[in-house]
Amino acid sequence: MALIQIRDLVKTFGTHTVLQGVNLEVQKGDLKVVMGPSGCGKSTLLRCLNRLVEPTSGEIHFRGENILGPNVEVRALRQNIGFVFQQFALYRHLTVLDNVSLGLRKLRGMKRSEAEEKALAQLKHLDMEAHRHKYPAQISGGQKQRVAIARALAMDPAVVVFDEPTSALDPVMVREVAELFTRLNREGVTMLCVTHDLALASQISEKVVFLDRGVVRAEEKIRHLARDHADPRVRTFFGGKE
Repeated sequence: MALIQIRDLVKTFGTHTVLQGVNLEVQKGDLKVVMGPSGCGKSTLLRCLNRLVEPTSGEIHFRGENILGPNVEVRALRQNIGFVFQQFALYRHLTVLDNVSLGLRKLRGMKRSEAEEKALAQLKHLDMEAHRHKYPAQISGGQKQRVAIARALAMDPAVVVFDEPTSALDPVMVREVAELFTRLNREGVTMLCVTHDLALASQISEKVVFLDRGVVRAEEKIRHLARDHADPRVRTFFGGKE
């Protein structure tokens, strides 16, 4: 059974249809990459997963249960689906350590000492322990990314979801993020990443899902999408010839 199964998902905003019958599966242990041009519906798809956006129709099953029903405990769902936002969403007035431990205290009810111990373990795992007393303004973009990932992992989610994780990073940092994603996945972390960054996608996954105009156009190896796909829009996006 798939960890996440999306069936015929539709989302409209007024007269504009952003997602048009999307079907997608994420298995436990996957590092699934969804690609597509800006405005194709990638971020909306992710926000539907943890009910930040309510789909118009369709189903999302998480561990076999439809999470779009009225009786779903959304707070518990969001603890199981960790979310790393495009701009990291760190609290500027909190230290690195407090940013990571806050959710453990507020959502899990941990005592400060217990939450900080767990947060510190994640920061150490991501090579950020030395920066624990700094504020977000005092660290680099790549370091902020690691703090945001540590915050998500500290909640012990079943899957971590990334929305354009390299949009604010330079090429060197993109390579570092790719190496980190690969390491975390080898350690058993299930990940779903949406990106338009072909360099990142090529480093972390052979196969990608291509979303365009709210429709899944393909799920294949990148080299096949660039060279052999029948749709010229797909070939062009992946660097092939029209």
